[in-house]
Amino acid sequence: KPPNYLLRKDVPFEFTDECEVAFRKIKELLVKAPIIQPPDWNLPFEIMCDAGDYAVGAVAGAEKTEDKTLNEAQVNYATTEKELLAVVFAFEKFRSYIVNSKVIVYTDHAAIKYLLTKKDAKPRLIRWILMLQEFDVEIVDKKGVENVVADHLSRMSHSKGGPPIEDALRDDTLYAVIDKDSWML
Repeated sequence: KPPNYLLRKDVPFEFTDECEVAFRKIKELLVKAPIIQPPDWNLPFEIMCDAGDYAVGAVAGAEKTEDKTLNEAQVNYATTEKELLAVVFAFEKFRSYIVNSKVIVYTDHAAIKYLLTKKDAKPRLIRWILMLQEFDVEIVDKKGVENVVADHLSRMSHSKGGPPIEDALRDDTLYAVIDKDSWML
């Protein structure tokens, strides 16, 4: 059992031998190279997504993972909507890394790739599809047993009680500098 249970509220801090072994293992892994490598911008990014009943999970590449808990309304979404929400969540979360790059999305829900061409979807789905059209996206079907990290993330968040996911798209803000004074000397 990893020592992260010590971080829970109202858990007495008892650093056992098991915690000591886990701590030494973590320390050993942290000093091994390479820990973090910059992305190769010439290669496409891979995003693996999955949605469970109560959470969505996403993994970009092999190094960075994110997950969020669904809110009360999102729990009632159809499976296809949850899967697309996982993709949208991933693109919003990893936007700064994947903008201007080809992105391969692995999902265990084959219907996602057909949603991108659907013309008579719910307004929420249309909004998400429009956001995804900003990117060079390829959707690849990958069964849950092959997509284990994202599958795991989508199942563990409910028990963790992570922060709820925001399914509304970010408002992009345009700033303008309006100054009639010349900046030239």
